[in-house]
Amino acid sequence: MKYRKLGRTGFEVSDIAYGLWGMSGWSGSDDKESLASLQLSVDLGCNFFDTAWAYGEGKSDGLLGETMQRNKGKRLYAASKIPPANDRWPALPEYKYSDVFSAKHVFKYADLIRKQLRVDSIDVLQFHVWDDSWANDPEFRSTVEKLKKDGIIRFFGLSLNRWEPWNGLKAVRTGLVDAVQVIYNIFDQAPEDELFPLCQEMNVGVIARVPLDEGSLGGKMTLQTRFPEGDWRAGYFGAENLPQTIARVEKLKEILPSGMTLPEMALRFILSHPAVSTTIAGMRKPEHVKQNIAASDAGPLDKNLLAELKKHRWDRKPRPWSD
Repeated sequence: MKYRKLGRTGFEVSDIAYGLWGMSGWSGSDDKESLASLQLSVDLGCNFFDTAWAYGEGKSDGLLGETMQRNKGKRLYAASKIPPANDRWPALPEYKYSDVFSAKHVFKYADLIRKQLRVDSIDVLQFHVWDDSWANDPEFRSTVEKLKKDGIIRFFGLSLNRWEPWNGLKAVRTGLVDAVQVIYNIFDQAPEDELFPLCQEMNVGVIARVPLDEGSLGGKMTLQTRFPEGDWRAGYFGAENLPQTIARVEKLKEILPSGMTLPEMALRFILSHPAVSTTIAGMRKPEHVKQNIAASDAGPLDKNLLAELKKHRWDRKPRPWSD
């Protein structure tokens, strides 16, 4: 496992991070298997874990807290997220900041998350949604500064809306944001345009999420793939999105180097960008842990392959099914 600095936090984090969403919001999850996978990742060198209160109303935070308790001798970093008070994903400019992240709401959930994680101070606390129209709201600044001053959190971050990497630039420029979490993968390359250069300039950590496009870049989905009702992917990979996604994945398979899997290529593409501190991979099963961590060991991709992959950029706009 290789490690990188998470911006100005100084944290040396594994460049493959563990994402816990699938342990509560997706079908086929098993808590015993999830805990075994978490432990295996720790044993193999993973030290950065991304969760959120919304992942099962604190369930994923609790699973991570249990794992951290079992590994007190190791420095494991926990990043979690405050849910929006209006329960709306994504954030929209017509929403008032005070209706989404009032100080009362933020401090309430920060305490709930601390209890589930079994920590006094959260390493990285993020807002789960964001709109840049809020960047200059005085309550935003006062809340983040108090969270840090009171030792409730060590560092603060934002999780940016799907396919809106520009919708966080103002917040980063405030100096309050220590890390941003953004969708970045072979298809979603837009963060390279403005966000990554700004983060490099201001020494802000970049947490790349959705490295496998919610599973399509795993390479196993087909036009016949269906997910159970209640599984978030059932809506995401519906009639509007699935056919064109599969067509693009098949094009990628045509340039896949011999001996390399599609997930490996996808993860190594992300790790080839110097602005990226770590990328969050969902790893509910032990075999997923081994495969993903192997991608870290292999390092960045060849520059010629990277140049080819740049041609597969797919700029998309948010849709009702993508929330």
